[in-house]
Amino acid sequence: MPMVKALNAGLRKALADDDKVLLMGEDIGTLGGVFRVTEGLQAEFGEKRVFDTPLAESGIVGTAIGLAMRGYRPVCEIQFDGFIYPGFDQITSQLAKLTNRYGGALQLPVVIRVPYGGHIGAVEHHQESPEALFAHTAGLRVVSPSTPNDAYWMIQQAIASNDPVMFFEPKGRYWPKGEVDLDRPAVDLHASRVVRTGTDATLIGYGPMVSVLLTAAEIAAEEGRSLEVVDVRSLSPVDWEPIVASVEKTGRAVVAHEASGFLGLGSEIAAQVTERAFYSLEAPVLRVTGFDIPFPPARLEKLHLPDADRVLEAVDRTFSY
Repeated sequence: MPMVKALNAGLRKALADDDKVLLMGEDIGTLGGVFRVTEGLQAEFGEKRVFDTPLAESGIVGTAIGLAMRGYRPVCEIQFDGFIYPGFDQITSQLAKLTNRYGGALQLPVVIRVPYGGHIGAVEHHQESPEALFAHTAGLRVVSPSTPNDAYWMIQQAIASNDPVMFFEPKGRYWPKGEVDLDRPAVDLHASRVVRTGTDATLIGYGPMVSVLLTAAEIAAEEGRSLEVVDVRSLSPVDWEPIVASVEKTGRAVVAHEASGFLGLGSEIAAQVTERAFYSLEAPVLRVTGFDIPFPPARLEKLHLPDADRVLEAVDRTFSY
């Protein structure tokens, strides 16, 4: 099934399993959300459990915090990535801090779903990658699925968490189909995973970039080079062991993401890999990212977003050392 249907199925399962789970957001009820992730859920579970909110992200998050304090498990949809900033204060100043402020006595099981990234040809504020802002904020868990199977299980795992979870959904991957195992999750919510084995270099990414890295690895294989691909999946906390083990095996690493390079997740991954696998590295850890600019107009997005060619160019550079 496509990721959008996998998310819908995961949300349906969570609603059915726990009557304290609520879905809230702009146009998620009758319309089913702009991407139809919540399609049919209001009709099935009623307007008290799946409901539309005013166009006010700060109000959505603030209301979710209050509901969580009363024992509910609210799941908020932020319609587009660039719409999250009005709710940024509530997320980073309150949602991320309250459990610590109460010495752990207060739990805030809030999930905030954020469609993010490019590849849909949209206007500004509709194609952004703000994940580093939230991964930098202590008190938030930050995850991003790259496949329909991960989406189905990770959304349920996120809802079951007693901590606030920022759930970044790569909207450019909403429609490609993939196998979904409805019986059991492949790994834990916060586990990194090797999704393609190789011996010559490691490609590291998450969310929308994983498919790009797999494409790059396929092209490299035709040219006689074996590339391993690691899907980070959890941006905070990060499961470093599979990442480091892969780099220790291959000796080279390229990190890629759609977000701007300066102070992006790639910076932290490169630093951690360098610290943890220094004596195994044959070359510096290189980054392939979006440029340090506001997201460009739709006609220019292909020039801005990393593709397989840019990834392979970075791989070639690692072999020049």
